[in-house]
Amino acid sequence: MAWLRNFWGCFAESSPSSAPSKRFFSVHSDHGEAEESGERDCLHARPCQALYLNRSLLPVLKVVSSLYRVALYLRLYLYHFGLLSKHRLPVPVISVGNLTWGGNGKTPMVEFIAEWLADSEISPLILTRGYAGGDEARMLTRHLLGTPAKIGMGANRAATAACFLKQYGYIDPNSYLFEGVNQKVQSPLNLGKIGVVVLDDGMQHWSLHRDLEIVMVNGLSPWGNHQLIPLGPLREPLTALRRADVAVVHHANLVPEKSLKDIELMMQEVKESLSIFFTRMSPLHFFEVGNINFRIPLDVIQDAIVLCVSAIGSANAFVQGIEKMGAFYVDRIDFTDHHSFQTKDIEMIMMKLRDLEGKFGFKPVVVVTEKVDFLLCGMEAESLAMSKDIGTSL
Repeated sequence: MAWLRNFWGCFAESSPSSAPSKRFFSVHSDHGEAEESGERDCLHARPCQALYLNRSLLPVLKVVSSLYRVALYLRLYLYHFGLLSKHRLPVPVISVGNLTWGGNGKTPMVEFIAEWLADSEISPLILTRGYAGGDEARMLTRHLLGTPAKIGMGANRAATAACFLKQYGYIDPNSYLFEGVNQKVQSPLNLGKIGVVVLDDGMQHWSLHRDLEIVMVNGLSPWGNHQLIPLGPLREPLTALRRADVAVVHHANLVPEKSLKDIELMMQEVKESLSIFFTRMSPLHFFEVGNINFRIPLDVIQDAIVLCVSAIGSANAFVQGIEKMGAFYVDRIDFTDHHSFQTKDIEMIMMKLRDLEGKFGFKPVVVVTEKVDFLLCGMEAESLAMSKDIGTSL
């Protein structure tokens, strides 16, 4: 399955150019991924109290981080020497993962790859763990509706894959080439059969063999404080980049050119042959909360009072995008990724809306990321969710 190693290059070669020195490709995606690691549970947390708490816990965090490092290397050792086995699926596996917690653009990239495969008449199976009740799996299901993509959710992804492969069947990868799908693949007998597995958040899922390893990097805060969790945001040391085939720096349009170059050089020091790409999130339109088919132009927030509400891995890029659209005033409430919403959270949002209306004299527009769009249906304000486009340059 050596053809899969050229996966990313084929994207770039088949993409239209937007500038002489860069090649771009894009796909519709309704996510508002963003910024840095280490967010508080909500924007209104008290920074002095949080700082004091962090300092008091520093010795404990250092010990736990050291234990985590030992456990990490022990697990890697067991896999390296075959004491723990890796499952190999009968179809190619593309892993999309990261080295830090949240805000790296994994889910939009998984959606992008799945759509590209579907457009190439190869039916993909997305394997996701299903955090927080599977909110990302539900979004992928909604976005990929009408395509042959299938989504399997469960902690044991090898077992999940086996169930789907048994139910739908699979296409022998030796029966087609990456450069083009032949008539055998397109035949009615193969319709719906799984051709490629896309592993969502798969960088640390070592029990499943993969043919292509893509690591997503948040350009706004690529490595945090360079410490392993819980002392920092790193899930693995930077040396884990040696396992990657492709690195994608997300939100590159929000990062100075010099910082992007520094990120690129740092990754190349770890693995010189690593292919590095850059992505941006570009707004396409809004859609009405509760009705994804009702699209609203971006200029609806021109000169408006806007409250941004998010519950994603990070939120700065989302808010910065709203600010660039010409809003008169932008306020924000950020919850952590996969946040479990309570009544008090809705009450806090409503209180902020009343404060903004009292301050400016008219109702604000609420713009939310898709993970929380269903929460705002009953609010006494115009509520919009953002649809974005992920573009990648080489």
